Amino acid sequence: MPRVRGAVVVIAIAVATGLTACGSGKQGGANGPQGHVPDVGVVTIEPQRAVLTAELPGRASPLAVSDVRPQVSGILKARLFAEGSVVTAGQPLYQIDDTLYATALDSAKAQLASAQAALTTARLKAERYKALRAEKMISQQDNDDAQAALQQAEAAIQLYEASVETARVNLGYTRITAPINGKISRSFLTQGALVTANQTQALATISTLDPIYVDMNQSTGELLALRQALAVGDISGQSPDTAVVTLTLEDGTRYPHEGTLKFREIVVNPTTGSLTLRAQFPNPDGWLLPGMFVRATIVEGIEPAALLVPQRGVSRDEKGNATALVVEADGTVQRRQLTVSQTVGSNWLVESGIDPGDRVIVEGLQYARPGEKANAVAFVPHDQPQTASAAAAK
Repeated sequence: MPRVRGAVVVIAIAVATGLTACGSGKQGGANGPQGHVPDVGVVTIEPQRAVLTAELPGRASPLAVSDVRPQVSGILKARLFAEGSVVTAGQPLYQIDDTLYATALDSAKAQLASAQAALTTARLKAERYKALRAEKMISQQDNDDAQAALQQAEAAIQLYEASVETARVNLGYTRITAPINGKISRSFLTQGALVTANQTQALATISTLDPIYVDMNQSTGELLALRQALAVGDISGQSPDTAVVTLTLEDGTRYPHEGTLKFREIVVNPTTGSLTLRAQFPNPDGWLLPGMFVRATIVEGIEPAALLVPQRGVSRDEKGNATALVVEADGTVQRRQLTVSQTVGSNWLVESGIDPGDRVIVEGLQYARPGEKANAVAFVPHDQPQTASAAAAK
């Protein structure tokens, strides 16, 4: 009999608990009593100034690149630079064995001296023959031969002077110098290697990295939309060809220097349907290296009366369309389908679907249902102090 009484007590407690739970469900569950209108945090949309940007992938490329190659043949005697260092135009980089070229210069000088001596003899003879012919003491033919010999001697002087200059230039080429300013790579050949004039293999490569280029790709659709917006006056204050560009590095670090958009390519890539854009950045600390991947943000224009909706208040339906819940003037919640173009900070730039003065729900979305009532309370971000009225409403 005691066992029966215990079972009755347990059943009674269970029934009482169940009735209490049922009673709570009829009163609205977590949302409070039945018929209670939930509070939702809203942001009132008003036109405001917005800086429009485009984020594009890009890669860094040198301002100038030059492969160092020999212009004469010979054996490399010495490397005159530190690999990976910064070099200046005209700085000696390599020394080729110049013995043969120095000898060739001496030989050309000797030939020139011999030709100069022959010219002196030919000039004196031509002057004598000219005087003798005036006195008719020699034939015209002899005089003509003497004058022709003088001209040949003068031509020989020009030939040997050119030979001397060529030999001097070739001797100078045995010391290979930097053609541009920049950072030099490792040396691809070492001392003792045989090099030939204008060979395919470079001795080293010099890249100018300060300033440096960043090449980006932009779709033609984005470019046309931007130009149309500028043409009709929807945006202003920024020319598409003189935009300011900022960079984000691969690790998420923001590059400390701003760049300037230099030009847009005039040919569209038929495979990707995009244009190449090139921006120039100062690179004093060498953070940017050729081939490095970056994210470039281009300031393209300013929209003076943009409608910005916080991203937390925008969701996507099953078709992928952007939607937002709006509290009407009578407190009814309505779902709006939006047309958004891009993000501006933590907001979406809305092209259609929202009007100035609309109250978009950004907090308490789980309590709001389209067609039902909601109590709109001004949303205050958690990092900002609440006003007395907002705090009291909550």
